[in-house]
Amino acid sequence: MFGGPAGGGPAGRGGNVLNQATLKPKNTSQTLGTLMKYFSPWWPMLIVALVSVVISTWGQVTTPELTGQLVDCYLTPSAASTFGNFPGISALASSSATSCWLAPGVNSPGTTDTLIKKAFTIGGFTGPKADGSNMGTNGRIAGLVRLVLILVIIYVASALLTSLTFFSLNWSGQHVLRALREKVFVHLHDLPMSYYAENEAGDLMSRITNDAVAIEQAMNFALVNVLGGILLLVWIVYSMLTLNLPFALLALAVAPIMLIATLYFSAQARKAYRSSRTSMGNVNAQLEENIAAVREVQAFNRAEENIENFRVTSGDYRDANVRAVSFSAALSPTLQALGYLALAIVTCAGGLALLGNGTLFGTAISLGLVITFLLYVQRFNQPIQQIAILWPNVQNALAGAERIFGLLDVEPAIQDAKGAKEIQAIKGEVEFADVTAEYVPGQPVLKNVSFTAKPGQMIAIVGPTGAGKTTIMNLLPRFYDVTGGAVRVDGIDVRTVTAESLRRQIGIVLQDTYLFNTTVTENIRFGRPQATDEEVLGAAKLAHADTFIERLPDKYQTVLGERGSGLSQGQRQLLAIARAALSDPRILVLDEATSSVDTRTERLIQEALVTLLKGRTSFVIAHRLSTIRNADIVLVVNDGEIIERGKHAELLEKKGFYYNLYMSQFRRDPQFVEALQNGHDGHKPQLKLDPPQ
Repeated sequence: MFGGPAGGGPAGRGGNVLNQATLKPKNTSQTLGTLMKYFSPWWPMLIVALVSVVISTWGQVTTPELTGQLVDCYLTPSAASTFGNFPGISALASSSATSCWLAPGVNSPGTTDTLIKKAFTIGGFTGPKADGSNMGTNGRIAGLVRLVLILVIIYVASALLTSLTFFSLNWSGQHVLRALREKVFVHLHDLPMSYYAENEAGDLMSRITNDAVAIEQAMNFALVNVLGGILLLVWIVYSMLTLNLPFALLALAVAPIMLIATLYFSAQARKAYRSSRTSMGNVNAQLEENIAAVREVQAFNRAEENIENFRVTSGDYRDANVRAVSFSAALSPTLQALGYLALAIVTCAGGLALLGNGTLFGTAISLGLVITFLLYVQRFNQPIQQIAILWPNVQNALAGAERIFGLLDVEPAIQDAKGAKEIQAIKGEVEFADVTAEYVPGQPVLKNVSFTAKPGQMIAIVGPTGAGKTTIMNLLPRFYDVTGGAVRVDGIDVRTVTAESLRRQIGIVLQDTYLFNTTVTENIRFGRPQATDEEVLGAAKLAHADTFIERLPDKYQTVLGERGSGLSQGQRQLLAIARAALSDPRILVLDEATSSVDTRTERLIQEALVTLLKGRTSFVIAHRLSTIRNADIVLVVNDGEIIERGKHAELLEKKGFYYNLYMSQFRRDPQFVEALQNGHDGHKPQLKLDPPQ
């Protein structure tokens, strides 16, 4: 169950895993308790696994003792009858006779031995004589066959139970992992935008991938081998101490040295492998950087210096890896040598006792007992080596589970209020009433912002970087909640309705458009999954995206690359506008939606927006001149406050903050300014402010 022959290579299905990074959980008992709660729906399979481990371990402990019985009950008496005059044979036969508990009338030393004896004598079989006298050839053969048959049954049953253990634990573990992955994935969708701003996406992804894989590896083989190894160690020690205490202490004299050697080499190997992985990380980082910057390297003639630096870094990785492999490879032969030393001690002590008066420190010694101890010692180093190798897997699994549970314990900052109801079809009136917002407590981003947007109105929001423009728009669909005041839609506080029903009626077109690795049709349909192909086509035509879509290899069935690779930024934004149009929102938010398109495409989009925005309340953040000039209200935001408001022309005439902000982007040409004030496009400049913050 627990590996190959004594002293062999790393045991278990996982091989040598000392090279894995070991993460230690901060609270093992709490993490283990939480993890077991997830196993509760599949507790029958866990019981099957536990029972299988116990029985298979029992088989491994019992078979050496039965082998000893085979020697004491049959082989030694047979040898005594054949070599009756051999020196010391009478003492050997006498000690074997007293040790043969399979003989009729001899009490079995334990419950397990009693059960074995009952199985051995089933069908009226009398078993061997206590002294082996009058045992004919047929009787010896029949007894040997029965005993060997019992041994074979135990070996086969142990193998089958080992397979059942791995299957049952893996089956229940995979169900738990699926439940954990799904729960984490659902939880990630409930977390607010602020959480993603503070935590790296790669770290969050690792909770579902790396941490879950660490648990999976432990469930597959490590946990079974570690638990089974510990049980086997304890059981072997107990059996040896029970059979003969002085002989057991002598046989186990090497065990502390084995333990110390295992702890030392395992610790050194893991440290060396950590250093190796750090060096490998440096190699990868340097390689990636130099490949990405190959143009600069060649332009500045830095190839030779970079090659030399890479040679040094690669050499560091080589040295660290050689050191790690050296310590890892030293563990197995060290345990093997110590195992041979233990075997030598048992053989010498037992042999001398048998050649003498058949006693060791005043206790009887038989040949079968010596062989039993030899088998026990031979198996003793296997679980020690397995535990040393696989224990890091268990620690990694618990640490991974702790990280997953830590993520699940994060309370979503944006939650539906108790008793929140779905908001019905809205008209589109939006009111910000004395709104204050903070990302960090005590550091307000918005201060007493108030305005009202009537249904169908277009509100343009402009201001310098960090003024709070995007924060205003994040409050509307409840990506964040206000810390003071209220945001109302049709007179209803957005905090009193479900976020899902609110966001369903708000369309958002961002500057950085995200497209999925699927077809063009499915990317547009993302705005309304139940939309028909005809509706998708209509939305594409409305956004004037159909022209370039028809030129794609498979047109609407063309599979886009990751994040829409292969399309220009302008084409991506056209698809984003088509997606928003298909969702048919009552409120539309445009965040630099046409910032990356050329003038001709912009004109097409403007035509589409005239139709798209008709009858809808829309908010435009730092848009181009033509959109802002047509806005019903322009809100000028600075330092979290609305400092000016009005129409585009009115604000220019005031020559205040908006005028200075606007003019700072363009040439100070009197004819140009006059054209703007008269409402003409002039030189068709663009109001290109910094990205929203």
